[in-house]
Amino acid sequence: MVTETTRRSSDVSGSTGGGRILVKLSGESFADEHSSISPKILVSLARQFAELSREGLQVGIVVGGGNIFRGTSPQATGMDRSSADSMGMLATVINALALQDAIEKEGTATRVLSAVTMQELCEPYIRRRAIRHLEKGRVVIFAAGLGEPYFSTDTAAAQRALEINARVILKATKVDGVYDKDPMLHDDAIRFDELTYLDALQLGIKVMDATALSLCMDNDMPIVVFDVYTDDSIQRVARGERIGTVVRSDGRGGDDSD
Repeated sequence: MVTETTRRSSDVSGSTGGGRILVKLSGESFADEHSSISPKILVSLARQFAELSREGLQVGIVVGGGNIFRGTSPQATGMDRSSADSMGMLATVINALALQDAIEKEGTATRVLSAVTMQELCEPYIRRRAIRHLEKGRVVIFAAGLGEPYFSTDTAAAQRALEINARVILKATKVDGVYDKDPMLHDDAIRFDELTYLDALQLGIKVMDATALSLCMDNDMPIVVFDVYTDDSIQRVARGERIGTVVRSDGRGGDDSD
C-alpha cells in the first residue's frame, strides 16, 4: 500500500519518466586527494547525468567552485570581497566546462550557460534559452553563480531552480544528509530523514545558506540533501529512492496543493 507520505516522497525526489530537476553540485564534488578535478569522478558524474537525460529527465546543474577557489575561503584573506567572489565565479566556469566535456563524451548534448558573459567559452544565461535547451533534452550547466558578489552558488541553485520551474533541488554534498550538528566532529550527531525549512532556519542547521533556504521556503521548493560519493547516488535520488534528507514545508503549504 502506498501511503500519502510515500507518494509525496516520490514526488519530491522525482522520477526518470519525465520532469525537470536542478542538481546543486559543490566544487568539492569534483576533487579527490590527488587533484582539484578528478578524471575518475568526472566520468562517474557524467555517466549518471547522461543516463538520466536518456531516460527522459530534464537536468539542470549548478556547479560550485570551492575545489579551485571560493571567495570566502582562507585563500581570499585580505582580498576585496567583490574581487574574491569574481574569482570564485571563474572557478565555477572551469568546473562547468570540464563537466560539459565529460557528459558530451557520454553522448549527451550539453550546454553551459554563464551568468557572466564570456561568449568565446559558453552561452550567456537567458532563462528562456535555458528552458528551451532542457526541452530539447540537453543537460544544462549553470556557471558563474548569479554573476554578482555576496551571493553563494546555493542561492544561485535556488534561483535557477525557480526560474526553470524545476520540481526539486538535489543538493549533492559530502555527507549523507542533514544532521543536528557536524557528524565529522560529533559521534552523537543525529541525521534527519525530513526537516522543514523553518526548523532548519531556527535551529541554524546548515542545509543551504539562509538566503537560499528562505528563497526555497517562500516558493515551496523542496530540497533533497544526499552524499554524492555514494555509488550512483545522483541517479538513485533522481529516480525516487529515499536517501538523504528531504527539506520542505510541513505539509500545510504548497506541497499538498496539486
